[in-house]
Amino acid sequence: MNFSGANRKINWKVDIELLDLHHYLPMLFEGLRETKDPYRFLADRAIDEILDRCPHKILPVLPQLIIPIKMALSTKIQDVIVVTLKKLQKLIKCGNSVAESLVPYYRQLLPIFNLFKNKRISLGDKIEYSQYKACNISDLIQETLELFETYGGEDAYINIKYMIPTYESCMF
Repeated sequence: MNFSGANRKINWKVDIELLDLHHYLPMLFEGLRETKDPYRFLADRAIDEILDRCPHKILPVLPQLIIPIKMALSTKIQDVIVVTLKKLQKLIKCGNSVAESLVPYYRQLLPIFNLFKNKRISLGDKIEYSQYKACNISDLIQETLELFETYGGEDAYINIKYMIPTYESCMF
């Protein structure tokens, strides 16, 4: 890690494009369950950098990522779920074929979505700042489901609706 100024960075010893993603990417997705720094930071930043630099190499590794993603969502720790949802969104945006390849795994991922989909905080007349920070869990779940449907192909909506009956399509 590089602590130059206020921004922390990862100093890679090897070029990211030369990494064996079948080994490192599942391990980094498992690191999303971490709640303490520097482990949380390393997993979060390393996944972002790999997805930005190597989107073409993600598809073959995708089946290995399902269990770590499911385990991170299953922790039911709000901060971990929020980070995992953001990484799922970034994963979907890597390419259309990634979202279509995730459709068979909806039965493993979406039950956790169903638990938190309608989790809204009743604050009365107070202000909730989680929307500003993009960490409102129910909004992130809705955005992720819409990305699943938009990029997931023709079977995506049917599979989402089967797992989350209250979901309304964003396409119609």
